[in-house]
Amino acid sequence: MSTQAFIDELRWRGLLTQVSDEQGLLEYLDSGCQSLYCGFDPTADSLHVGSLVPLLALRRFQLQGHRPLLLLGGATGMIGDPSGRDDERSLNAGETVSNWIQALRVQVSGFLEFDIQDGTAAKIVNNLDWTHDLPVIDFLRDIGKHFSVNSMIQRDSVKSRLERTNEGISYTEFSYMLLQAMDFLRLAQNEGCLLQIGGSDQWGNIVSGIDLIRRHTGESAFAFTMPLVTKADGTKFGKSAAGAVWIDPKKTSPYAFYQFWLNTADADVVSFLKLFTFLAQDEIESLEVEIQDRPELRKAHKKLAQEVTTIVHGEQAVVAAERISAALFAGDAGQLLESDLQELQQDGMPCTSCAAGTGLLTAMVEAGLTKSTGEARKLIQANGIKLNGDSIDDVGRDLTFEDALFNRFYLLRKGKKNYHLIARPR
Repeated sequence: MSTQAFIDELRWRGLLTQVSDEQGLLEYLDSGCQSLYCGFDPTADSLHVGSLVPLLALRRFQLQGHRPLLLLGGATGMIGDPSGRDDERSLNAGETVSNWIQALRVQVSGFLEFDIQDGTAAKIVNNLDWTHDLPVIDFLRDIGKHFSVNSMIQRDSVKSRLERTNEGISYTEFSYMLLQAMDFLRLAQNEGCLLQIGGSDQWGNIVSGIDLIRRHTGESAFAFTMPLVTKADGTKFGKSAAGAVWIDPKKTSPYAFYQFWLNTADADVVSFLKLFTFLAQDEIESLEVEIQDRPELRKAHKKLAQEVTTIVHGEQAVVAAERISAALFAGDAGQLLESDLQELQQDGMPCTSCAAGTGLLTAMVEAGLTKSTGEARKLIQANGIKLNGDSIDDVGRDLTFEDALFNRFYLLRKGKKNYHLIARPR
């Protein structure tokens, strides 16, 4: 599509919050394959779902014929970005940050194309490479002299901290703006990159980089920011009942990841389809009509869960997530694979270890499903318990694990939705 149509689509998706010079940016992108970058500081060994907006934006630009640079903040990650913070970040050890960088390098590599030969191949860079041996005097002379403290304290990320009683900001975090601006300059000089994209909270930092590039090279650079995703009800995006929703499948399993998107509120699902998928406008608009006409079918929610889970974890993860969902809904434990049960255990489904030969009544009390064996007995007699999908009427039943799923798990269901795993100790 044309560059103008591409920008218009980004705006329709809600992905364009601010642009420094839209006409200049259009001309820049129209002139051929151009480099752009987005930075990600390591604050853990995995990115979370909020990072998908800029990650997928880099992919959108690559599909449009441009070259994405993904910057991992080996240096800035040890400083801490004050943007969006009410307090000082904890400083992490260099070794910790380095380990996180390696983990993120592997993780983000699945979102972009790195081996194509048409000039749009993505590249990962680490800003520690040009800051590690930089003399402090050179930094202050070549970078710091171009920054006015008067202007810096007017930036929202700094001003909000200075206005808080008994808070303030350390020089460490105050210097973050200079480091990010220097990143933009180095990539302009070394990679011909004149476009930085990022969250709307990064506007001040990016504009500072534009000014630094102009002062050093005389070139015009560009800023493009995207929204920080929020929910329609004002609650924070990216949190589930179990905590943060991570991209790493070891921290948030594909099933839990799928369920997070499936449980999106009706008020958010269309905007999330625009932000987090590559579905065409007509398909999203068709799903929006479905929400209005037949909301009980939840087609938009299912499509959102399928698309985002496929992007992050692959098609087989969607198959597994839907198999688990169907099995739990139908109460048919026979559909589940051992890996499915391991996912459920990882996700925080209540799970109790139980030695072979433990009585079912005792196991129910230990699992917290009932307060006493007497209550457990009455519940079984009332047909209120299912074991691996089957009704149980033997109150004297022992859990031998000979008939357990994969000789390891019993899936207990109390009522319609209250599940509990009983697992053989390893």
